[in-house]
Amino acid sequence: MHTLSQLKSGELTGIKRLTLSENLTAFPLEILSLASSLEILDLSNNQLTHLPAEIAQLTKLKILFASNNQFVTLPEVLGQCPNLEMVGFKSNQINQVPDASLPVKLRWLILTDNRLEVLPDSLGERPRLQKLALAGNCLTELPQTMSQCHNLELVRISANRLTECPEQLFGLPKLAWFAFSGNPFSQADVSIDSVPQLASSSYTLQNVLGQGASGVISKAVWNEQQTQFPDEIAVKVFKGEVTSDGYPEDELQACLKVGNHPSLVQSLAQVKEADYLALIMNLIPAHYANLGLPPCFNSCTRDTFPTDFSLPITHIDKIVSQMDEVFTHLHDNQVCHGDLYAHNTLFDVDANIIFGDFGAATMYHMLTDIQQAQVKEIENRALLHFIDDLLSVCAEEDKESEAFKRLNQRVG
Repeated sequence: MHTLSQLKSGELTGIKRLTLSENLTAFPLEILSLASSLEILDLSNNQLTHLPAEIAQLTKLKILFASNNQFVTLPEVLGQCPNLEMVGFKSNQINQVPDASLPVKLRWLILTDNRLEVLPDSLGERPRLQKLALAGNCLTELPQTMSQCHNLELVRISANRLTECPEQLFGLPKLAWFAFSGNPFSQADVSIDSVPQLASSSYTLQNVLGQGASGVISKAVWNEQQTQFPDEIAVKVFKGEVTSDGYPEDELQACLKVGNHPSLVQSLAQVKEADYLALIMNLIPAHYANLGLPPCFNSCTRDTFPTDFSLPITHIDKIVSQMDEVFTHLHDNQVCHGDLYAHNTLFDVDANIIFGDFGAATMYHMLTDIQQAQVKEIENRALLHFIDDLLSVCAEEDKESEAFKRLNQRVG
């Protein structure tokens, strides 16, 4: 985090990334003094409503975040920024996206949690677009021009007002991660009672184990001795508002619909109270670790891994076999995970995996048989990317093995 005083004093000259959050109501023109170096500008958590035309002078700017501000219109000047690739205006009040506001080099657009009812046709005229986050708006349809987005790989359209399945997305050759729950066309009309409901007073939360867009997972202890459940549990308390992936209730129902599988986090019980939604799960043993890291700005949609991380081909082969079984189990239950990634997978030293995070999951039993097959095909691309990412960290001495060649041929 930087300060306005640092900027004005010239202390920040030459920096590539600037973060300012000081309840700004106007764009500080002093930022223009960084035009020769600035690549990432984060103006989130301010009170901004407009951007000046002069921002186009930031010719090296690649990434602009302006989440949690007061924008009503996506600024048209963004389209004048010659190298801008990533635009993030989450949680504003945006109800208009002018044709001219979308940069020519756009790869990644985040407009989650706004007030959009329509999108411009120019969205389909951005050939580099890879990642599109539109959950939590009021969209009733998507532009037909999106059928031209041949590089689009990840789409989030959950929690909107889409009345028809967006067929123009199904023909996209690279679409691999797709979340669409919480729309009229994907209304599940089911309430899963496969696990019992408990009161939140039945347990006490302890230390936080992790958190994501949709909630916080904590270790918990029972307040009274239990005979029906294991002693060690974890509880995911869902956030009340819409997330980047959709509604918490949809995540909970999709997770329950999938049911149990040896390589999935096991659901034990649910909590449904006023302003409190939670899922009680088996506590994952401490020796499990994350298989991958989330995508970075450069990789956009593909997972990353720690430096010098590698896996023997025997472990990769075993992990892939387990994920194949998980994939089959998910789609046998007509649930699309929507976020099939190594960073949502835990593994141990013997290459046993536990797969989780159903924030982007969507039940799709209400779709036609053809549409269901297309959804499965989309997620199969994510599975192939998962395999490809693991092969990228295969131990060098195993790259001539038959197993490596077989998996590499499968990826194509």
